Amino acid sequence: MKKKSLLGRFLVWRLKHVSDRQFISFMAVLIGITSGIAAVIIKNAVHFISELLQNNSSDQYQNILYVIYPTIGITVAVLFIKFVIRRPVRHGIPNVLYSISKTNGQINRHNMFSSIVTSAFTVGFGGSVGLEGPTVATGAALGSNIGRLFHLNYKQITLLLGCACAGAMAAIFKAPIAAIVFAMEVIMLDLTMWSLVPLLLASASAVLTSYFFLGMDVLYPFEVENGFEMRDLPYYILLGVFTGLVATYFTKSYMFIHGVFEKIDNVYKKLLFGALFLGVIIFFFPSLFGEGYHAINACLSGDYSYLYNNSFFYALQDNFWVFVALMAMVIFFKVIAASITFGAGGVGGIFAPTLFMGVNSGVLFAKVVGYFGLRDLPVNNFALIGMAGMIAGVLHAPLTGLFLIADISGGYQLFVPLMITATISYATVKTFEPHSVYTIQLAKRKELMTHDKDKNVLSLMRVTKLIEKNFSTINSEATLGDLVKIIAKAQRNIFIVIDDENNFEGIVKLDDIREIMFQPEKYDSVFVRDLMVVPQVVIQHDESMADVARKYQYSDKFNLVVLKDGKYCGCVSRAQIFSTYRRMLKHFSED
Repeated sequence: MKKKSLLGRFLVWRLKHVSDRQFISFMAVLIGITSGIAAVIIKNAVHFISELLQNNSSDQYQNILYVIYPTIGITVAVLFIKFVIRRPVRHGIPNVLYSISKTNGQINRHNMFSSIVTSAFTVGFGGSVGLEGPTVATGAALGSNIGRLFHLNYKQITLLLGCACAGAMAAIFKAPIAAIVFAMEVIMLDLTMWSLVPLLLASASAVLTSYFFLGMDVLYPFEVENGFEMRDLPYYILLGVFTGLVATYFTKSYMFIHGVFEKIDNVYKKLLFGALFLGVIIFFFPSLFGEGYHAINACLSGDYSYLYNNSFFYALQDNFWVFVALMAMVIFFKVIAASITFGAGGVGGIFAPTLFMGVNSGVLFAKVVGYFGLRDLPVNNFALIGMAGMIAGVLHAPLTGLFLIADISGGYQLFVPLMITATISYATVKTFEPHSVYTIQLAKRKELMTHDKDKNVLSLMRVTKLIEKNFSTINSEATLGDLVKIIAKAQRNIFIVIDDENNFEGIVKLDDIREIMFQPEKYDSVFVRDLMVVPQVVIQHDESMADVARKYQYSDKFNLVVLKDGKYCGCVSRAQIFSTYRRMLKHFSED
């Protein structure tokens, strides 16, 4: 009780002495630091588990252990979720987008620690996923719950979620510029001065926290030996097309495998099924073990031994076509391994698998072009830029791909080819798939927030919240006289016709019976069923407001009936929708 009293007094003091913008700026720094600490904890936990496993394993049984370890890690994560959390731990970025669209920015408290624990076991034991998603989930949960603690409104909590996501990305990748771009491009925050300053503060404080604990080295050290040449321009364009096609394969494969696991209703069956297939894939392709951080660095430096180590193909590493086939299979199976890790119950992110597929796609493209004598391309440059192309394609975020790869590698000298490949990749994947892996499910349910304020406001409005019930109802078997008695007390000029079980049958409009209602001799001979009309347009109770708005746009109606399984619920008026829309628009219009 004392704590609540202290908090209440603080809130009163804050309202009197600290403006909203000053307070949000302070909260942004706090969230940036906490997001940075979360990233440090996750990174160190995974590093500790990985080192522990490697130091206690024998090279003789390495392949077998590669099969067993991911199963152990995912099993621990599944048991932790089932018996400790007892609630689902959703994937990081989709969970943030869902909370913005559907729950007014509210994220369950357990997400402040559950993603750390489950992802540490999943990735530390070799699950083929990354750490950025859990880091974002943790940071977003911190931002959401801090916002709720201080009774902030939807607009402010959404901004804190963006700050948390930017902070998490800045800390995990040491990429402060890309983190801000990510928050505005993927989390879909508007670029206004109101949002930009807190994002800058959160990103800067998070990356400084990461520097303090993890050092200032870039994530993927890269030295540009060959700059951009105009002769290479067609090949960077083709690389964009290639990575766009690979990104399309990524999205469609991810969703297909997700659908397969969704049909399995038992958590232990998912675990067994997933662990079995994941183990088989890693047994034949050990380079798919874990998030692939070391493999990416090796690939960027021209060392491709990770493809052959502990595999059946070790003796064939001097054969070019074996190299091409192995790299193509690694690209092909990486998304499958990542999707199975998720499907089996593991927790992680898709950034690392995307970067892994991108760097290998870039090398494969450059090597094949060089082999056929078309052009001797700088392979390392194409490896780096391939990552930007994949990020742009898989996330549908070309700016994030551009700045992230430049930030995490120090490769700003290749900014022009990064721009070209990322843009072409994005344009290619949009031809085949309009939504990213983060947004495709929300889009199918029409719950996706976008940069379009009109659509955002409509997505937050619910038909059930707008229903008006002061429309009088009458039975179809009633007489004109009964209807006149109801009209005498009615507040509206439309009367809803229903049967004895509340099934909707039609409406009677006052304008249509104005003449006959003043002829008493017809009161007992004319029935409501003879006077009613069946409207061509009605609304279902679970219909999206975008569809409702479209119905009003193409009709001249001022009121539409709302039904649930054919039964009458009430009506929604054009005026009510407009007034609610104007009120909610303020959430998005403050600057």
